[in-house]
Amino acid sequence: MLPLLDEHTEISDSALNVIAHMPTASLSTLLSGGFLRRCSDADFMRIAVLLAQKSDNEGGCPIGAVIVHNESRRILGKGHNTLVQENHPYNHGETSAIRDAGRQDFSAATLFTSLSPCRICATLLAMRGFSRVVIGDVTNASGTETFLREEGVQVEVLEDADGIARYAGFRRMQPALEREDWQGIRSAHRAHDSRSP
Repeated sequence: MLPLLDEHTEISDSALNVIAHMPTASLSTLLSGGFLRRCSDADFMRIAVLLAQKSDNEGGCPIGAVIVHNESRRILGKGHNTLVQENHPYNHGETSAIRDAGRQDFSAATLFTSLSPCRICATLLAMRGFSRVVIGDVTNASGTETFLREEGVQVEVLEDADGIARYAGFRRMQPALEREDWQGIRSAHRAHDSRSP
């Protein structure tokens, strides 16, 4: 069976959305290496942002990530934040993508994340030896970029306007959930208690 997305297929938001939603293990039936080699960093960032949108649509925190092999451009893993959906306090976009990729040598891989990673995710990225991290939003969150660089990880910012707007809207509409995701449920409760009369 021939893949649906090959070296002649237009790289569109619709195609990238299908990639975002299809299980990583099944991607080889959908797309060819020729399609992936034509994808730019901005295209992989769009997949991360589409995964963030998926989490938002499910009632979760809008953060997504995708891991790409630097040479072949093959997608090794992808995921989105499932704090709410799986009742899992540390299944952030980055950790979800790493879990999806499994036991790999990440030294030849790039992780594209829709939002600057938290301290825990940044530590995990350095610990697992990622060579490169590309961040789609340092407007709504930042601070771990210096740590990653000090750990030898190449860090690039490739801001995605849709991802920035989506996270800003989430922060405005669900401040307690955002606080819980970054600092834990106790912090969210304390913030709520301090606003109560």
